Amino acid sequence: MAEMISDAMLDVRGEACPYPLIRTKKQMDQMTSGEILKVIANDPVAPQNIDAWTRKSGDRILGVENEGNTFIIYVKKK
Repeated sequence: MAEMISDAMLDVRGEACPYPLIRTKKQMDQMTSGEILKVIANDPVAPQNIDAWTRKSGDRILGVENEGNTFIIYVKKK
């Protein structure tokens, strides 16, 4: 997958559940509709937790890349 252009980046490497999700939600609250957040995480459950949250929030995951033990998650604000 080619790297997407993001409006903001959040690096939560080294943080364990639930902090990657909490920080993602907090960052998304600061963004405007249509903007894309790039989340960098190494918690193996972060992609699933963020995906479950977006189903409730109305935001959308555009893609998840796996680079070794690191996940790059692109989330678009509704």
